[in-house]
Amino acid sequence: MFGEPVTRLFGPPYGHVITPATVPMVPLRGNARTDWEGQVISMCADRAREFLIKAEASNVGSETMDQVTDDVRRLVTAYQQVPLERILGDMADTQTRVFALLERRQRPDQMRDLYLLAGVASGLMARASHDLGAPHDAMTQARAAYACADNAGHNGLRAWTRGLQTLIAYWSGDFTESARYAELGIQAADHTTGTAAVWLASGQARTLAALNRIDEARQAIERARDARDRVVPDELDSLGGVCTFSHPRQLYYAADALTWGGKETAAETDRLATEALTAYAMADDRDRAFGDEAGTRCDLAIARTLRGEFDGAGDALKPVLAMPPSQRTHGVMASIDYVRRAIPADAGTDRTALGLRDAIEVFTAERLAIPG
Repeated sequence: MFGEPVTRLFGPPYGHVITPATVPMVPLRGNARTDWEGQVISMCADRAREFLIKAEASNVGSETMDQVTDDVRRLVTAYQQVPLERILGDMADTQTRVFALLERRQRPDQMRDLYLLAGVASGLMARASHDLGAPHDAMTQARAAYACADNAGHNGLRAWTRGLQTLIAYWSGDFTESARYAELGIQAADHTTGTAAVWLASGQARTLAALNRIDEARQAIERARDARDRVVPDELDSLGGVCTFSHPRQLYYAADALTWGGKETAAETDRLATEALTAYAMADDRDRAFGDEAGTRCDLAIARTLRGEFDGAGDALKPVLAMPPSQRTHGVMASIDYVRRAIPADAGTDRTALGLRDAIEVFTAERLAIPG
């Protein structure tokens, strides 16, 4: 469109100052820089990428495969650390390129790898659609990802995609559908050694807890722990980022599940959320995820709110309430709304509780939106 790729049309304008993220140690592109040199580097890299694909036009060559794999690996790491508005264009371009490569002639082994990459690229677009509050579009992308998993014959990608569908339905409030997707993924999870099996069991725990099946949720948490003990990283895990399910994230999911138990499980929720935050603080930079860390803090705040510890809840939420709109994804907004709902109605005379409720109202008034 207009002779420009999606990343130019929907990315930040030339000369636009972008505040760099504080943590991410991801391989950034030239357009992450705000000077003209960075823009030139990025533009030339785009041209080189297109030249490479055209130069190997008759067949998908090894250099093209390496380039696409590198593009996907960069994005799955960047996704959980960089505001969506900075990478959405790249994500869309990458998915389009992989789909186009699948339409060419390639060796059978390359076709499998391309379907794997197409599945991950579609999964990323599903995550983006979900984070922007478009669950229908998210499910469409997730179904495309699952079709790619089937064509690749990759049980890890099948389980990962079912975990993604479980997540989308969970945050959309359709817990029955979320439970159905988790159940559909069990067979694939049983035939994979990667961390996707841990994710699926952890997601199932949250869904079961939301359906007030707390005992079954605890069993799912145990299954996730057992799956962790059996993990042998697969091709998905080697991509890193959102393609692997880290131990801190597993602790977060367990805490998130137990928030549904109310006061009875508040102490356990507090412990797991605290363990998760400690684990995130000690994790490699590439395993940090602003959305999941925010969700963990919301779980900690819920546990403290349920016990009337409003000062402690406020302390837990401080970093969340300071998040810029570009990081206020659908999941983050839903999590902090659960905190608001946990504040008891009869806390109206407590100044700390009132202040916490007001701060949440201000925060939720502005959310993630990609500039038009």
